Amino acid sequence: MMERGKISGLQMAILLYPTIIATAILLVPAISGKFAEQDMWLSPIWASLAGFLTVYIALLLHNHYPELTIMQYSGKIIGFIPGKIVGLGLLFYLLHTNGVVLREYGEFVVGNFLPSTPIIVITGSMAFVCALSVRGGLEVMARSAQIFIPVFMTLFLVIILLLFPELRPANIFPVMDDGITPSIKGAIVPSQWFTEFFLIIFMLPYLRTKEKRMTWGMLSVVAVMITLVITNLFSLLLFGDITSKFTYPVMSAARYIDVADFLQHVESIVMAIWVVGVFIKVSVFYYAIVIGTAQWLHLSDYRPIVFPIGLLLIIFSTWVAASLQELSHFLSTVWPFYALVFQLVLPVLLLLVAMMRKKAAENDN
Repeated sequence: MMERGKISGLQMAILLYPTIIATAILLVPAISGKFAEQDMWLSPIWASLAGFLTVYIALLLHNHYPELTIMQYSGKIIGFIPGKIVGLGLLFYLLHTNGVVLREYGEFVVGNFLPSTPIIVITGSMAFVCALSVRGGLEVMARSAQIFIPVFMTLFLVIILLLFPELRPANIFPVMDDGITPSIKGAIVPSQWFTEFFLIIFMLPYLRTKEKRMTWGMLSVVAVMITLVITNLFSLLLFGDITSKFTYPVMSAARYIDVADFLQHVESIVMAIWVVGVFIKVSVFYYAIVIGTAQWLHLSDYRPIVFPIGLLLIIFSTWVAASLQELSHFLSTVWPFYALVFQLVLPVLLLLVAMMRKKAAENDN
């Protein structure tokens, strides 16, 4: 086993939480608001169903092949050559998606804080720091997340508490005026953030104990759902039906904070949340790419390829879109279906084939 580090179920949940939340917390309110309007706070509840299903499917696959990741057991399920083709497609998807995340981070930082800094400096520095984390292994990443998550949560709660005086409860009414349909439409795109729990597949073989795997996975989904419900609700209570007009509603909300003409301009808190969250998210995707590539190539160690893949990651972050507008269009139109194929449909198909093969083998016996 090329990964010698071991993590607990709690550490796995802590790694997964910011992996989903990091980008969702800034982008989901505007996306949900566009379709669900005053029911946008309900959308994360429906979207979370995709997260529960993804974790459940990943755990069922893990039960069939407890010591392997999807890169290894896909060949055992559908054959060597088809398994290699599926693995290559999955690696491209992970690299592409992580490039999108890195580009989102760069666009946010340059657009809001460092307008004169070349975006490649921003994305390159984050990729380098994440490469150091990935090279340290899964256990190092988990310990880093344990340190950063309290900071992440504290800063998020500070923003929430400081926004209370600005909220207008009347913005939530009427609730479900057009039925449940708008809130479900507002959940379609955000549901693909929840399918990123697919990354649990790359962590399950390295858990110290097999107990409470399902519990910790599901609790992480619940934590993400609650965080997004709160984020959407506060965005709605602050901005009402114009929430969808903002690219980053949470950043715009932070600019409203003014406590006694003393505590103002707390956008730096949102920046800190963004940096901490993206560091963990990029690292987890990066780790999946690196260990997946090593397993696909049958290498004995993944560490020698960490920095070369980091260079590819920076290139992909530049290549994914020509502008922020093009990137936003991709995320709201193509990406939901693109992500669904690799993060949910592919594992479901592999599970069905694995179950049929197992049943056929039992019948032969």
